[in-house]
Amino acid sequence: MVRKLFSAAAIAAVAASLAGCMTGGPGGGGPLAAAPTGVEGEWLSTDGVAVSRFSGGVFQTSALDTGNKLADGSYQMVDNRNVAITVRSLIRQTTSSVNCALVASNQLNCTSSTGQQFVLTRRPAVG
Repeated sequence: MVRKLFSAAAIAAVAASLAGCMTGGPGGGGPLAAAPTGVEGEWLSTDGVAVSRFSGGVFQTSALDTGNKLADGSYQMVDNRNVAITVRSLIRQTTSSVNCALVASNQLNCTSSTGQQFVLTRRPAVG
């Protein structure tokens, strides 16, 4: 279970969304969500275990149920669709590498240095 939790944390830590609110719509109405770009923001593990937050080259992964921090690290955009992540597990006290491809504005396909593959989905923006 700890291994599965770490894997979810490493996966979730890999990417995030850039989203904000802007005014628009008919008659200058209420806020509309901006189309997300890059990996800045929050990404969810598909198993529902963790959320990863990416901001300015730094990320943090936390358990969704408790809010406890599971992993942290750094990331760097290789190009406009690929991101390289260095993940430090706070549970295992290990560091690993993860590479992810932004295959859609709301989906990251990731592969860890050990060959484990996983998918992260962008958390919908609020606001």
